[in-house]
Amino acid sequence: MTVVYLDSYLLLNFVVNYLLLACAGRLDGAPRRRLRCALGAAFGAVYGVLSLFPAAAFLEHPVCKASAAVGMLLLAFGWRERLLRIGGLFLTLSCAFGGGLLLLSMVQGGPAQELGLLGPSLGMRGILIAAALSYGCLSLLLQGQFTHSRAAGEVQELTLVRGEHSVTVLALRDTGNTLQDPLTGRPVVVIEGEKARDLLPELPDLDRQGLAHPVELLGELEDTGLRFQLLPYRAVGVDCGLLLALRMDRAEYGEQTHNNCLTALSPTPLSDGGRYCALIGGREG
Repeated sequence: MTVVYLDSYLLLNFVVNYLLLACAGRLDGAPRRRLRCALGAAFGAVYGVLSLFPAAAFLEHPVCKASAAVGMLLLAFGWRERLLRIGGLFLTLSCAFGGGLLLLSMVQGGPAQELGLLGPSLGMRGILIAAALSYGCLSLLLQGQFTHSRAAGEVQELTLVRGEHSVTVLALRDTGNTLQDPLTGRPVVVIEGEKARDLLPELPDLDRQGLAHPVELLGELEDTGLRFQLLPYRAVGVDCGLLLALRMDRAEYGEQTHNNCLTALSPTPLSDGGRYCALIGGREG
């Protein structure tokens, strides 16, 4: 008969869940939300404890397990376009973590069946080592996803504020982006248009198709009272293009704050893997 100490089991599940959620978010490049990850981890830990009781044996059903995982992800990251991708990373990390536990148990000579409750024979140290190994291996396999990293300061959170509305996204400091505000000479912020919907409640139907034709769209927006303008740009394969642009009250990027910031709306994604969805030109400082 296996004896389970609920307090230790709850704490162990919470720590492991938090590490898995935080690592999945780190691999995807999502903004750090420690409190939300802790909420998701706590939800998963409580679920794990409840599933131990005979009266709640139905919680062991795969559908219930999958629902609990979705609940953890929603609590940790909220509803977002890349939630499916984060969920895939979370699942992959979980599988890698389980493999790491099995590997450590085999190295230590412990029977595989002792891994039934997250490896009690390994202790907290062994579990943390397994988590570190799984994260390290996936980081090496997915190193192409980290061409631009938050740790290097190239990708940081960007907060745009317009009146009472604001949105926070991940932005890349692109030193090759030479777009400048014709009025102030400051770098122009470029954001995926669909990410700016929360800043423009007057335009609930803003989409890529409309942004791809900025001249026509500008004519349609004359009655909205929004002071849009057209910003010319050049890029690879584009000799002379136009972006719809609007001034924001404030832009906060890292420790920098710019008032009356010109922001251009891109009709297309700005990164292949969704690593970031905004660009800011110029050098730091």
